[in-house]
Amino acid sequence: MGLKKIAILCGGGGSEHEISLTSAKFIRHQLQHCCQYDLQIFELENRNSIRNLPLDKVDFVIPAIHGRPGETGEIAAFLDLHGIPYLGSRAEASQLSFNKISTKFWLDALEIPNTPYTFLTDRLQQRQAKEFFANHQDVFIKAASQGSSIGCYHVTQIQDLEVSIDKAFKHSAYVLIEKTLHAREIEVSVYEKDGKTVISNPGEIISPNGDFYSYQEKYSKDSLSTTHIKPQLSSDVREKIKTLAHRAFIGLKLRHLARIDFFLVGREEIYLNEINTFPGMTPISMFPKLMEANGDKFGDFLEAIIESSLPKN
Repeated sequence: MGLKKIAILCGGGGSEHEISLTSAKFIRHQLQHCCQYDLQIFELENRNSIRNLPLDKVDFVIPAIHGRPGETGEIAAFLDLHGIPYLGSRAEASQLSFNKISTKFWLDALEIPNTPYTFLTDRLQQRQAKEFFANHQDVFIKAASQGSSIGCYHVTQIQDLEVSIDKAFKHSAYVLIEKTLHAREIEVSVYEKDGKTVISNPGEIISPNGDFYSYQEKYSKDSLSTTHIKPQLSSDVREKIKTLAHRAFIGLKLRHLARIDFFLVGREEIYLNEINTFPGMTPISMFPKLMEANGDKFGDFLEAIIESSLPKN
């Protein structure tokens, strides 16, 4: 019957195109060392390139695309229409999680604490933005539908508010404004194993001088940020973070894998910050590191998802 054909998609033409290529190579490397598959990497030049791929000859797809059009659900919807099994959340869950505003609506409904916020649907809502800034004096302006800190601006002076909002609107049709929290950045890997949802122990990102964890700091080879796989946390905080991550993963109907990020203010004040339905898979990425620290090999995880998704003969 031959080897099962696995297509690893990457690129996509979005703001995280190059990082996606690195993730695809990492995933191929992991699978090559544990499994017998016919592995092929396909780089998409833009969101429409998938239409030209020979997917009718593929058994399973790994859409290793961060941001658009992977985490937005576009590729998931395309694969669902063609009946091709794939890694990751389905289209609706991906779309809800990628939009920072709709994510917050769901977190509120699920009673999961998240950063105080307001949102804008057009540039004319300056009064609303100014009132929120007046209440908090230190905010982040974020493009609602972008990943990895793209279109994200830290504002501490009122004169910078309007220009930052204008910049954010260039990246997204909606803009989120959040209160800045001076907090530790805690992350967990969430993944499925043997039909159960597994939450890793938390890790911590420490940015240089406590700065914002920017796109450059996340992915640059010269990054000064450090990752702690076993940060000092009380058992109560650790378990509460894992409980909230589980609630978010199940409540938003995510599938297979996610990285869920939190803020820890003081000793025990916890806020869910962000959900990544296809987290980075680079040499410095937290998702595979936390999975390995949890006792599970990333390649074995991928193989199990692939095998459970393929039709049974």
